[in-house]
Amino acid sequence: MDYLKLNKEAWNQRTHVHLDSAFYDVASFRNGRCSLNPVELSQVGNVVGKSLLHLQCHFGQDTLSWARLGAKVTGVDLSSDAIAQARTLQQTLGLEAEFIEADVIQFGRDNTREFDLVYTSYGVLSWLPNLGDWAQTIVKSLKVGGEFHLIEFHPVTDLLTGYAYFPSDEPAVEEEGTYTENCDGTTATVVTWSHSLGEVISALTEAGLTIETFAEHPYSPYNCFDGLTAVADQGYQLLHNGQQVPLLYSIKARKTAS
Repeated sequence: MDYLKLNKEAWNQRTHVHLDSAFYDVASFRNGRCSLNPVELSQVGNVVGKSLLHLQCHFGQDTLSWARLGAKVTGVDLSSDAIAQARTLQQTLGLEAEFIEADVIQFGRDNTREFDLVYTSYGVLSWLPNLGDWAQTIVKSLKVGGEFHLIEFHPVTDLLTGYAYFPSDEPAVEEEGTYTENCDGTTATVVTWSHSLGEVISALTEAGLTIETFAEHPYSPYNCFDGLTAVADQGYQLLHNGQQVPLLYSIKARKTAS
């Protein structure tokens, strides 16, 4: 099974749906809206003058938001259509950015540049079969002293919706639509893997990164799971037996040695 081919086709299809969605609201982004959320803005901090590599960047809104905040950005994504749209958006806005069409693992093997920051967020890890290779991409792409930032949906949400929590060699293969409100029922075959918190942390530390902060968060900035309710000035929460479910987690790690 060529999972890269299947997932690329799915994300090419999703890209065109997402461009027309209120979820992504491209029109307001063009008019200056920052697509980044308080969680990542607070964790990453000041990026002025820093080189930033954004892995699995989709069609580039977050990447270009970091550029607007002063970073020198490079975005990488598997989807050829997403990268084409990112380049179009970058040219329309007149921002400096580089976008590369590549599987992140192959990018890591080929890449010879080092960055101050590596960043990735929101629904990225389930598309990767091997987090050891992913962590090596990160380490190879960072300068000594450079920081890695991950903001990801908490795997407990997958468990509550019937997916595995613990990793397996066998992926889940499904016909799925996308998560934006304008999904018209069109589906595509997607191939995904479960990754526990322990697997994520172990992959990063075994690759040589030092984890400086790890946090779990009860609110999501996105209304993209069943059963979420809005909480003023916080985002969306999910209750299980009356208790808050962790919806996000965030990691900041540093490369301390070459």
